[in-house]
Order: sequence, then C-alpha cells, then structure tokens
Amino acid sequence: MSVRIAPSILSADLSNLADEIAMLEEGGADWIHIDVMDGRFVPNLTFGAKVIESVRKLTRLSLDVHLMVVQPENYFDDFAAAGANGMSIHTEVSPHLQRQLNRIRELGCRAGAVVNPATPLTAVSEVIPDLDLLLVMTVNPGFGGQKFIKGSIDKIRRARQLLSENGSKAFLEVDGGIDRKTIRSVFEAGADTFVAGNAIFAAKNPEAEIEELRKRATAQA
Repeated sequence: MSVRIAPSILSADLSNLADEIAMLEEGGADWIHIDVMDGRFVPNLTFGAKVIESVRKLTRLSLDVHLMVVQPENYFDDFAAAGANGMSIHTEVSPHLQRQLNRIRELGCRAGAVVNPATPLTAVSEVIPDLDLLLVMTVNPGFGGQKFIKGSIDKIRRARQLLSENGSKAFLEVDGGIDRKTIRSVFEAGADTFVAGNAIFAAKNPEAEIEELRKRATAQA
C-alpha cells in the first residue's frame, strides 16, 4: 500500500507561503492539505477561496481541502473554481451527505466525508459508493498541534474493513497528531493518507521530515 503525505499549511508560516510550498514540493509531499474553518463548526477561523487560489498558483500538487464549516455546500463552487482537487465535508453537519458528495464530484473534485472522534462510522456506511476519500479525525478539529487520541487506531482498522467489504477504492486519510511516533500504527491499521502539520513545520528540517514520516510508516518492525 502506498503512503501519501499531505502536509497541512495550518502550521506553515503564511507570511512566507511561496517558500513553504516550494519546500513541501522539494521534500516530496504528495498533497497539500488546506483546513477551512468558519468559527462556527469549530472554534477557529482560517482560510477561504482566496488562499486556495493563492496556493494553486504556487504548486501543481493536489489540493486536499478539508471543510470544517456549517453548510459546506455554500463553498463548493467557489473552492472548485479556486483550484481545489478534493473537498472533504463533515458528516456532523451534512444531513444531505449523498447529495453533497455527488455535487463535489460533479465539480470534478474528489469527494470526501469526515468523521470526528465521537462520530461512529455508521455515519458513512450508506454512502460508501459516493466516497473518493474517508477522513478519520484522530483529534477534535479546530486547532493544530493536538495529541493523537489512542483509541482511534481501532476505528481506523474498522474504517479500512468497511471500505474493503464494500469494494471501495476510496483513500483512507487520517488527520490529527500524526508524527514519527504515531504514523506506523496508523498505517498498520489501514490508513494510506496522512495529514501532518506541526510534525513537519516544527521539525528542524521540515523537508527531510516528509520522507522520514514516509519511512516510519512503512518501516519493517
């Protein structure tokens, strides 16, 4: 199983965004993860279409946009036009999840569903055929640099099983507290795509850290 590393620019130095993106490309990042927060669904405010547009101009890498917002459908068209390659929405605020995922796909983007730590996987069991990506949160969303919730490993294992049983080729992404210590067990549980913010940008050599995380994930025990 191949490993995708998706650095989150939530932890980047935004005053130096062009250099930060260039560094991520140089380090071999697979995707760029962009966290959109509205101050309502989560207690923080971050990026919108303008930032997605700016990042799009700086890289050809796939832009993995994570919408931590209420009424996410209000943003789909703008974000797709700004250059998003994938959009992931929270099941907790998506009562019409199937329709919303379908709309993301219509716009030519990867459609992802996100489950918070307390949200059961049954929240996505009816929409597996509509998923290109399933994102399991391993911290409660809203802030970078949080500690990995240990009980998440079993949930990731069950998520992998759910996808496999349904013959789904959706990516299984994990976000929250991913670093050198946690990535191996998460990979073993079945995840293939890893969002890392603090672990990369706070490292002494952020560029090398991307490859180090990749190695740690797949290293033979």
